[in-house]
Amino acid sequence: MKKMKVTLSLTAIVAVIIAILFMNKASRESQVEKSVTTDKITVSVEPAQEETVSDELSIVGTIQSNNDVMVVSETQGRTLKVFFKTGDYVREGTPLAQVDDELKKAAYTTAKVNFEKAKKDLQRMEALFKEKNISDSDLENARLAASAAEAQFIAAQRTLNDTKIKAPISGIIADKFINPGTMVGPGTPVANIIDISKLKVRVNVPERDVFRLKTGETAILTTDVYPGTELKGKIETISSKSDNAHTYPVEIVLPNNSRTPLKAGMFAQVRFTSITNRQSLTIQRGAIVTSIKNPKIFVVENGVARLRDIIAGKETNRRVEVLGGLRHGENVVVSGQNNLSDNARVTIN
Repeated sequence: MKKMKVTLSLTAIVAVIIAILFMNKASRESQVEKSVTTDKITVSVEPAQEETVSDELSIVGTIQSNNDVMVVSETQGRTLKVFFKTGDYVREGTPLAQVDDELKKAAYTTAKVNFEKAKKDLQRMEALFKEKNISDSDLENARLAASAAEAQFIAAQRTLNDTKIKAPISGIIADKFINPGTMVGPGTPVANIIDISKLKVRVNVPERDVFRLKTGETAILTTDVYPGTELKGKIETISSKSDNAHTYPVEIVLPNNSRTPLKAGMFAQVRFTSITNRQSLTIQRGAIVTSIKNPKIFVVENGVARLRDIIAGKETNRRVEVLGGLRHGENVVVSGQNNLSDNARVTIN
């Protein structure tokens, strides 16, 4: 009887122990489940969708003259007359100023006389040579003398011509640097002439856009001088070398219309029409958790946030175009991403 009681007591004790162990296991599993649930981070997502991206490229540039020439004196002396004033239109070859030419005229006259004499002497020596009355060396000396006299005559003629300073191009006198009585020498500035019959607009195009432009393509220009008026130009040059800011100089040429005349130095807004709108994936700018130069985002896959490298394109209206690294419809984290790490478990809000 006692033996049976001991057996029953042991059985009861074992049952109690088993029950306690089972309850502890259930409690631990419950705690783990609560811990897992607690560790999940709540985020908001937005599916990647295609949108119309405005691909229009518009840049402010400075209007320049088609040609800009600094006229300088090529002779030395006192200015006798000046035939222009600032703002005048002059044609190529028009006299601008007259420098004292008295000594140059005298030198020219002397050189001309000597050249005429040398030519006659050569003719006489050639006649004598035919009659075999002079030697080969005598004839050669006469030829050399005639050549030297001709060179001196040409130099004297050029020196005299340089006393009359002429316009090298047709255009507007932008600046005047001399007056009657001004002493000039070789290299002295006389006037600045600009040709604005055609104009150039120089803009600096970012490196990501420059390869989409081609010479000969049309560009639309607008200015504050003529609001609402669009002017057409053509891309003339695209530089193959960037500046320090990694932009490429591009020049657009356009006629200077008499109805909407423009001046060098004015600003113009240049819009390149060859670049059109396109459909592309976009995301919110705030979804990017790194810099725009090395963009990364979080994409939710099966309740896990994956850190993803993407290729960013154009940025407009707080949205960024995605050129690579993301597929249509994928869930991009747009809120709560600052608390995430790669492979973190998340709950979508």
